[in-house]
Amino acid sequence: MLVAVLTYVGYGVLTLFGYLRDFMRQWKIEKCQNATEREEQKDFVPLYQDFENFYTRNLYMRIRDSWNRPICSVPGAKVDMMERVSHDYNWTFTYTGRVIKDIINMGSYNYLGFAQKAGTCQEAAAKVLSQYGAGVCSTRQEMGNLDKHEELEKLVARFLGVESAMAYGMGFATNSMNIPALVGKGCLILSDELNHASLVLGARLSGATIRIFKHNNMQSLEKLLKDAIVHGQPRTRRPWKKILILVEGIYSMEGSIVRLPEVIALKKKYKSYLYLDEAHSIGALGPSGRGVVDYFGLNPEDVDIMMGTFTKSFGAAGGYIGGKKELIDYLRTYSHSAVYATSMSPPVVEQIITSVKCIMGEDGTTVVHVVTKNERKRDIFPVILLKFQWEWTPVSEGKARVQQLAENTRYFRRRLKEMGFIIYGNEDSPVVPLMLYMPAKIGAFGREMLKRNIGVVVVGFPATPIIESRARFCLSAAHTKEMLDRVSVSSGLSFAHAFYKQIQQLFFCRLVQCLVHKLLNLMFKVL
Repeated sequence: MLVAVLTYVGYGVLTLFGYLRDFMRQWKIEKCQNATEREEQKDFVPLYQDFENFYTRNLYMRIRDSWNRPICSVPGAKVDMMERVSHDYNWTFTYTGRVIKDIINMGSYNYLGFAQKAGTCQEAAAKVLSQYGAGVCSTRQEMGNLDKHEELEKLVARFLGVESAMAYGMGFATNSMNIPALVGKGCLILSDELNHASLVLGARLSGATIRIFKHNNMQSLEKLLKDAIVHGQPRTRRPWKKILILVEGIYSMEGSIVRLPEVIALKKKYKSYLYLDEAHSIGALGPSGRGVVDYFGLNPEDVDIMMGTFTKSFGAAGGYIGGKKELIDYLRTYSHSAVYATSMSPPVVEQIITSVKCIMGEDGTTVVHVVTKNERKRDIFPVILLKFQWEWTPVSEGKARVQQLAENTRYFRRRLKEMGFIIYGNEDSPVVPLMLYMPAKIGAFGREMLKRNIGVVVVGFPATPIIESRARFCLSAAHTKEMLDRVSVSSGLSFAHAFYKQIQQLFFCRLVQCLVHKLLNLMFKVL
């Protein structure tokens, strides 16, 4: 309760000074740099609403330097970042020409470490680039259907354990353009309250009725299912044409894993359909990296529509939908992203093919997962480095990456908990939200981490609830134990500095309150 009160006080201080700065801009005391209407258009319907942009002008701009940081290297375990400075409170930035080297990357979704500039994937993509070129310049239904596209879809279907699959050039559009093809007017969508924006947009574009259930709350979901079946459609009371449940494998802001066995049980009980978004879980969960279905040991046939992206664990771009052959054949004809979108770039397709084969152990690579008898610490070593005092098991490179990610996840979460941090999410989720709560900590934490050569994503309202600002760490198989130790220690130091900033803000708030109180008393005495 105290944290919530202090957080609201912090936002109150920022809002108060926001109105003060707007007053100063209105009277030309402070330069106004936000988008405004031209004088000759003052009688038109306004294109820019000043009040609607209040949060952007006065709260977001103060910490805008924490986002959109330009990197100039492969987004691997470490990145290089272009240094920039602002002389007008983050309204504009100037590049200094200096490059900050070897920043530990805790923000990219490079779960299995396939984002790399050397190795099997890079060599295969470069070879395909020289043969096919960079682009296709056509849709799949016209002159853009390559043999590589069909090879990819067959491989993905086999990887997921489904009858058929279809690949798309953009992960966001895979959701937003395919959901309207599956449901429409007279259908009901039951969506988790923390679903991604692409799922929300797709649901809204479909024209179906949308109802929201509490995050990962099976009682809330079952209640909505019961009501939908008992009452039917509003006014007419006719049965719904379809009931579609939308969930994610791993929720990217919470780090929580969907309670899939229970969702499937409810789906079967009430004869509805299930749409599973595995954007963050495919490759990152399960003994063989096949996502949340593999994690729980479930049958892929129990999920009607399996969706995922290639932008994270596979180090590429695009998305896919897997399921029964009838479903995929239908989407090939009726999905807007299939009919009108340009085909996937051949080098990107080859990157995905190579990484999927690596995870499945079909690329011929073999490494050794080693456990030293003395320290019992695990790592990945080439076969040629083996010594007799090590216990070892030969595995494919892809499986070794999956195992390393799981170990990194558990180790890093344990370290943060030992340091006393409040973190959200499941123990096996590579998305680790560290709670900051107070608004002053958002920018301070991100800046302090960057000073220590660590790149981390900080998140606040409206991406999260207003009192639950956080820093989000995304773990990778490419991270070493030394990197994770350094990040955890730096997090403690940065958090302490951010807390000091918050205390300063609250002290200043109390100081302003006292000054205003004395000023009012003086005015009353004069009157």
